[in-house]
Amino acid sequence: MNYWLFKSEPDEYSIDDLAAEPAQTGRWDGIRNYQARNFLRDRVAGGDGVLFYHSACKVPAVVGTAEVVRAAYPDPAQFAPDSPYFDPKASAEKPRWFCVDLRWRSKFMRPVPLAEIKADPLLQEMVLVKQGRLSIQPVEREEWEHLLQLGQKP
Repeated sequence: MNYWLFKSEPDEYSIDDLAAEPAQTGRWDGIRNYQARNFLRDRVAGGDGVLFYHSACKVPAVVGTAEVVRAAYPDPAQFAPDSPYFDPKASAEKPRWFCVDLRWRSKFMRPVPLAEIKADPLLQEMVLVKQGRLSIQPVEREEWEHLLQLGQKP
């Protein structure tokens, strides 16, 4: 089992949106960064844990968890001309972009803000701290466990 941090702008798709989906399961699509795409395509697997991170908001923070329930498959948005994620260079034979399906697992008692993560000595090696703009990033087991604990503290 691997652990990941997935970023989403909460006004686009929040942890509450995922929780409200039928069966609390939704498609994680629209990834258009090659490094993030490669993680999705090559390393993210069913059963992996996901930290759900709200970005591009007043207080960016880890807000809860999800689980990957369907590994990478071609992102249908790349084939839809009316989609903002349409890619004319993609084809069914050679898809360029991939997505996964996630199931909501938990919402933290309190968000764990980026500022707190950056100040925490146990999280200094996180990809989030070192390469903050990446939308899909690996998380070490120790980081995962520590963030779960932080999210349950009042």
